[in-house]
Amino acid sequence: MRYLHTMIRVSDLDKSLDFFCNKLGMREVRRVVNEAGRFTLVFLAAPDDQLTGPENRKSPLLELTYNWDPEVYTGGRNFGHLAYEVDDIYALCHKLMEAGITINRPPRDGNMAFIKTPDGISIELLQKGAPKPPQEPWASMPNTGTW
Repeated sequence: MRYLHTMIRVSDLDKSLDFFCNKLGMREVRRVVNEAGRFTLVFLAAPDDQLTGPENRKSPLLELTYNWDPEVYTGGRNFGHLAYEVDDIYALCHKLMEAGITINRPPRDGNMAFIKTPDGISIELLQKGAPKPPQEPWASMPNTGTW
């Protein structure tokens, strides 16, 4: 058995691609446009997961499903969350805050933080290796909203 992908529905493909690619650093590896079915699928890989060439189909992927006809998606919190290991949790959270992303659960412990996608799906960020020593402003930063 091998993990293939997680699919999430998105209401605004451009906004979601900006979030995942421009802010989180993921990369589009495949796109399927289905005019008859009126949907677009975009497959993304995290930088450390992406394999090159035809091997990229073996990478764990995030599938963004964009249905062309508007729908209201609820239950992002019921979905649970996606989780990504990061090289420097403090640096990434700082970069995300500067890009206007709310850090819902700051990395007070130097190990874990939560953010949300534009559609309200929680993403857990975990420090690669051992937790970093607690430091400000993170150590005393309160939670914002839910995750």
